Amino acid sequence: MSAKEAFLKTYDEEHGRTMRLLRAFPADKLETRPSPKLKTARELAWVFVIERGLGTKLWNDEFAKGVPAGGSPPPPAPQNWNDLLGAIEKAHKDFAQMVRKASDDDLQKKTHFLVGPKKMGEMTRMDALWFLLHDEIHHRGQFSIYQRIAGGKVPSIYGPTADEQWF
Repeated sequence: MSAKEAFLKTYDEEHGRTMRLLRAFPADKLETRPSPKLKTARELAWVFVIERGLGTKLWNDEFAKGVPAGGSPPPPAPQNWNDLLGAIEKAHKDFAQMVRKASDDDLQKKTHFLVGPKKMGEMTRMDALWFLLHDEIHHRGQFSIYQRIAGGKVPSIYGPTADEQWF
């Protein structure tokens, strides 16, 4: 299995886990916000779409000269939960297609992105892809807390949960 195939396999598996969690979220609780500093559940779910746009910017090395100050804010999350879930599915599919079309040389090209607080660094596109996938996993973990706070059932992600026992 090539590095690209390994990434795409994991990308699709993790996306499936993320969507399973999101589909289990109570749609009448989209404005759940565990703290005034945090996003609502709807806004946090929208991050899964925003990150694919970020991935395209990384792919195109749009951060080579640093992160643009005062850049345009991302579009707001759709109000309708099913529309938001559809947008996540589409963004996932479109991003995967971009990676599938890439050659091994394309994946080894350098790109620039933040590697620490206010610190830009260089990485390969492949490393950037894995960074973004790990960030999706991180945000999915956040969302599982929202799920619990909203009274939803947390499905199995990597093993049993209080709501989905394996034995």
